[in-house]
Amino acid sequence: MKELKFRTEFVFFFSGIAAGIFILLIIGFYGSKTRGTSQVQNIFNAGSNNFNKIISPKIPDKIDFAGEKVPLENFEVRERIDREMLVNVYWYSSTILGLKRANRWFPIIEPILKKNNIPDDFKYLAVIESNLTNTTSYAGAVGFWQLTEDVAKKYGLEVDDKVDERYNVEKSTEAACKYLLDAYSEFNSWTLAAAAFNMGKSGLEKQIERQRVHNYYNLLLSEETLRYVARIISMKLIFSDPEEYGYEIKKDDLYPPLKTHNVEIDSSVENWTDFAFSHGINYKILKYYNPWLRDISLTNKKKKVYEIKIPDEGSYESIKDE
Repeated sequence: MKELKFRTEFVFFFSGIAAGIFILLIIGFYGSKTRGTSQVQNIFNAGSNNFNKIISPKIPDKIDFAGEKVPLENFEVRERIDREMLVNVYWYSSTILGLKRANRWFPIIEPILKKNNIPDDFKYLAVIESNLTNTTSYAGAVGFWQLTEDVAKKYGLEVDDKVDERYNVEKSTEAACKYLLDAYSEFNSWTLAAAAFNMGKSGLEKQIERQRVHNYYNLLLSEETLRYVARIISMKLIFSDPEEYGYEIKKDDLYPPLKTHNVEIDSSVENWTDFAFSHGINYKILKYYNPWLRDISLTNKKKKVYEIKIPDEGSYESIKDE
C-alpha cells in the first residue's frame, strides 16, 4: 500500500508539472499574438531555451534633426546614435516618465518654439536635459532647459534669492529660444546650435577654428557633446513612435495638462502662505504650480508685474488638513 501510494503521488506530481508547462506554452503563444509586432518586447519562444529575447532597436534608414540630414552612411555617426537608442530604449523607468510628462509639457513648449521659429525637434532637447522636470545639476544649471545663472540673466530672466525664473517653464523656454536663435545666427546650422547649447558658443567656435571644419559630424568634441545630438535624435525616434520601441502606455496613464488661471500682482508679498490661503490653496500647492518663487515672501520695490498660477477649482484633489 505504501508503494502504491508513493507511485500515485509520483504520477500526480509529474502530471502537475506537465500541465503547468502546457499552460505556460499556451499563455506564451497567445500573449505573443496579442502584443503586436513592436521591435522591443518579451517573446515566448517555444522552439528554444530562450524565454526572453532582447533585441537591438532598429535605426531608420533616413533620419533628420531640425530638417538637417543625419549622415548615417558614416559608421561612427550610426554607432553613436545606436548607442543612445540602446541606452534610452532600455532605460525603461526614465523613458516612461518622459513619455508621461511630455503629454503635460509639450503643449506648453511647442507653441513657444513655433512662435520663435525654432524647429519643433528642440523640444526633445529639454527631454535629454532634464526629462521635463525642474531639476538642478551639480554645476548649478537649473530647470527644464538647464540654464546657468549667467545665461539666464543674459536672456532676460530674473534670478535672485526671491525669484528664479529658470524654474518657470514658459519663461525659461523663451530664454532657451533666444540662445538657440543666437547660436543659429552664428553657426548657420541647427545641429551646431544644439551642440553650442551643450558646450557654449565660444567653446564650439574655438573648435571649429582649430579643426577647420564646419559640420558637427566632422568635429572631434568632448564625449558629452558628441553624444548630445544623438541623445536628442534617440528621444525624437522613441517619442514619435513609442509602440515601435515596445512602449505601450495607456492614455489614462499620461500626465494631464495642469488647469490653471493667472493672478497678477505688482506689489510685495509679505507671506506666500497667507497669499495661498486667500486663494483657497496651501503653500505647497502654490509652490508646485509656481516653483520659480524661491522664498516665503517677495520684495517687489520696482512694482514688477508677476503672473501667479492658481489651479482651477476642481482640477486637483485637496487633502483634508486635520
